[in-house]
Amino acid sequence: MLKDVSDYKGDPENAFSALIAKVGRPGIRTAVVHPVDLLSLSGAMAGREAGLIEPVLIGPAARITQAAKTAGIDLSGIETINTPHSHAAAAEAVSLAAAGNVSALMKGALSTSELMGACVAAGAGLRTERRMSHIFVMETPAWPTWLLISDGGLNIAPDLMTKRWIVQNAIDLARAIGIDPPRTAILSATEVVDPHMPSTIDAAALCKMADRGQIRGGPVDGPLAFDLAISKASAEAKGLVSPVAGAADILIVPTIEAGNMLAKQLDYLAGAAAAGLVLGAKVPIILTSRSDSAQERAASCALAAAYLHWSEAAK
Repeated sequence: MLKDVSDYKGDPENAFSALIAKVGRPGIRTAVVHPVDLLSLSGAMAGREAGLIEPVLIGPAARITQAAKTAGIDLSGIETINTPHSHAAAAEAVSLAAAGNVSALMKGALSTSELMGACVAAGAGLRTERRMSHIFVMETPAWPTWLLISDGGLNIAPDLMTKRWIVQNAIDLARAIGIDPPRTAILSATEVVDPHMPSTIDAAALCKMADRGQIRGGPVDGPLAFDLAISKASAEAKGLVSPVAGAADILIVPTIEAGNMLAKQLDYLAGAAAAGLVLGAKVPIILTSRSDSAQERAASCALAAAYLHWSEAAK
C-alpha cells in the first residue's frame, strides 16, 4: 500500500495523517499510565481529539490535574484513577487490561522498563503464547511506504524463537495498517549465510520457518544487508533474485541497538517521524518517546486502534 505523503515534508506535526484518517472509530478505551507531564498528557489528549482512544488517566490525581492546568487541557468527562506513584499506576493499568476493562495501554511519564516490568510480571495476566516485541512505524519523505522496524525497543538480544514472534508481530501490524501482504527483510551485514555471523543463520532459519508456515502473512527473505532490502539497483547489481529485496516493508534487525540506531538515524537525518507499538501481550501497548510530537503520539494510538480493529475482523 502506498501512502499519501503529499503534505508531509519531514515535519512531525504533519506526519501520519493518512494513518490517523484511515482508522475506524469510535476510539478504543485506553489506560494511560502516569500522564503527569505536559507531553504525555497532551499526547493522550491528541489521541482522544482524533477519535482514536478514550483515555483512562491513571496516576497521582493532583499531578495529573496540575499537568492539565499547565497545558491548558480541560479534563472534564475524562475518567481518572488516583494512585500514589508510577509503579502503582502501572500495576492498576495492567490489572484493568487483564480484566478486559481497557483495550490498550499507553505509556505516560514513566520508564519503558517500569511499564513493561508490570506487563510481563508473572500472574499479571497479559502474557500470551507470543513474545512481546516493539515495532517502529516510520514515515519519511525519502520512502513511499510506511517502513516498519523491529525490534528496536524491547528485546535486547533476541534468540531465534523470539525473532519468530518479532517477525510475526510486525507482519500482523503491517497488515492491520493496509500493507497486505507485507515484504519482510531479515537484516544482517551480508546476504550470504556465514557461520561466523549468527544473525545470518537466524535469518536463514526464519525464512525456512516462513516456508513451513510457522510465520504467516507475507514473504520473508534474508539475510539481507540494508541496501539490498531497500534498493532494487543494489539487488540487481549483485544478481540477487528475491521477492523482498529492493521493496521491503518490514526490516527485522538482529539486536535492539541496531533497531534503535536505525530508527533514530531515519528520524534525525532523513526527516522521518516515528510511531511505536508493542504487540504480543493481551492488549497492544502504546510506547512513546519523550521527544515525540503530539502528532506522533496520536499516530501510535492509531496503530493500536488499527491493530485491534484488524484482529477483531480477522476472527
